[in-house]
Amino acid sequence: MSDAGETVRQFVASFEKRDAELLKTFLDDAIVFSNHGDPEVRGKENVVQIWKRVFTAFAQVRFETIRQAVDGAIVLAEQIHHLALPGRESAAIPNMATYEVRNGRIVLWHDYSDGQSARETLNATKPLAAPQS
Repeated sequence: MSDAGETVRQFVASFEKRDAELLKTFLDDAIVFSNHGDPEVRGKENVVQIWKRVFTAFAQVRFETIRQAVDGAIVLAEQIHHLALPGRESAAIPNMATYEVRNGRIVLWHDYSDGQSARETLNATKPLAAPQS
């Protein structure tokens, strides 16, 4: 995974598997992660712990890349984060992400989404329809 753009594409696609251990294969030991408005998180194990909690809390986690631009080690990605709480429909949360990749591993990852809007969108989702018998 030496190409930064391909590394990020594979990383983003891996979220659908909801396997936090799989994320480790893409992250540098000294990664710095921030989600706009939240405290910065440093270190692979700390980042993985966050995603373990996310994967436990949500029935669906899928990231869709709309557009991606690459300049050497820097990747900018316009994304839609598809998240579903248990028993609820999926919510589409717009996100912009910045990644820096070195030696095939992500060393810097910043997510920019509107947390208030994301909460409102998640809270507005409808319950899944009961299966017809």
